[in-house]
Amino acid sequence: MTDSSSARPVVLDVWCELQCPDCHAALDDVRALRERYGDRLDVRLRHFPLEKHKHAYAAAQAAEEAVDQGKGWPYVEAVLARNEELTAKGEPLLLEVAAGLGLDAEEFDTALIDGRHLLIVDADQAEGKAIGVTGTPTYVIDGERLDGGKSQEGLRARIEEIVDRLLA
Repeated sequence: MTDSSSARPVVLDVWCELQCPDCHAALDDVRALRERYGDRLDVRLRHFPLEKHKHAYAAAQAAEEAVDQGKGWPYVEAVLARNEELTAKGEPLLLEVAAGLGLDAEEFDTALIDGRHLLIVDADQAEGKAIGVTGTPTYVIDGERLDGGKSQEGLRARIEEIVDRLLA
């Protein structure tokens, strides 16, 4: 018998793009899943910037800088909440959001210039393409790919079903 407190959490990869309106719409589901399962579910942000969104690549790099500074999810949520503004303002919005969260915006600016997070973003995107991700959000849990880019309908329930089964 294994002690459930030492069991590894179930991993949910969320292939996301910070300029994507569907990812913004999916935030409530992701937030609800994180609240419901806490530490038993490891929700991992994976980057899949789409060509059609010209600030998505920079936003993915900025999100990695936020992770380094200890506020990955708060940053992602704040940028997604303003994704229409991101379309209009671009990189200055990324720095504004960082400053608003008390992060080192100057370090964000430097990170975007020196490209220190490019490899992570590129690796995520390559892995996403390799497993058939074509749009965002896409969820991968226990080897099952769920495409939220077409419809969010029923996805949270399906994810909960899988997590409950894996945690049982």
